[in-house]
Amino acid sequence: MVIISLIVAITFFTSGHWSFSNISMEGGLFPNGFRGVFIAFAVFSLKFIGFEMTPTMIEETNFPASKMWKVILSALFVPAILYFIVVFAMGGLAPWGEISEMSMPEPELVAKLGIPAIIGIIAIISGILHAFTTLMGFWTSSARVLYGAAQLNQLPKAFMKLNKYGQPIIANLVVLFFAVFFCMFTGENWVQYIYAVSCIAAGLVYFICCLSALVLRKKHPEWERPYRVPGGNGLFVAGMIIGIWIIIGSLLELPLGGYISLAIYLIIGLALYLLMESYRKKYPEKYKLITLTPDDIEKVDY
Repeated sequence: MVIISLIVAITFFTSGHWSFSNISMEGGLFPNGFRGVFIAFAVFSLKFIGFEMTPTMIEETNFPASKMWKVILSALFVPAILYFIVVFAMGGLAPWGEISEMSMPEPELVAKLGIPAIIGIIAIISGILHAFTTLMGFWTSSARVLYGAAQLNQLPKAFMKLNKYGQPIIANLVVLFFAVFFCMFTGENWVQYIYAVSCIAAGLVYFICCLSALVLRKKHPEWERPYRVPGGNGLFVAGMIIGIWIIIGSLLELPLGGYISLAIYLIIGLALYLLMESYRKKYPEKYKLITLTPDDIEKVDY
């Protein structure tokens, strides 16, 4: 996927049709001003799902935990560089207003400018591969989050059931069900809906995680922390601000149907929460909430 994307980008740059004036004379790098940057920052945060897959799949890898920061940074910077090159290559072929009206910019630009058709074909192949890898990221991360929540008694134990391949089968089926429901409910705009709703959820999770880290630092200063965060509490505060930014920017891109879908998800989440509360009252020991501590690090074999 990466190699094909770079081939397409290089072809665009050397096609003889690429001109920086298509960027500079059409509003520059930020034709929609601060609002465009604000929304793009929020919505495109989910394009870096690789860094989120790292912690959710850490128990399934034998990569040293102390070096996981390398994987996370790679998942952030490699896509950032690739996206910049590809988007810059497309942006110089036509004014942004024209490109924004295209449903599939790369093959449409190839056809319009008379670039060899094979470039359009491999661009489509790269796009399909990109869709599959993104879907894999959504699917595996979501299923493992459900599995992990069940381990901590936040969800029913059924989510911990594994098939013969060691995969969380119930969690996978639940993710499949909601994915199909979402596609059917949102019609032809399902990609936009999924991205916007997922970004809102991601922003909430980022905010809560940063807030939780701050609270734990205050409540348990005695805990031995094997990793030190650059900037200390300031970095967590910045993370909370970015989380709010992502939520607001994504909400601005969400159509009416998306708000309805989001409300349905919130209602289902509330129902699950109330269900688990009833389980805890009925079986207080079996469903007692588990809080992980530094001692649990020693129980995981990396």
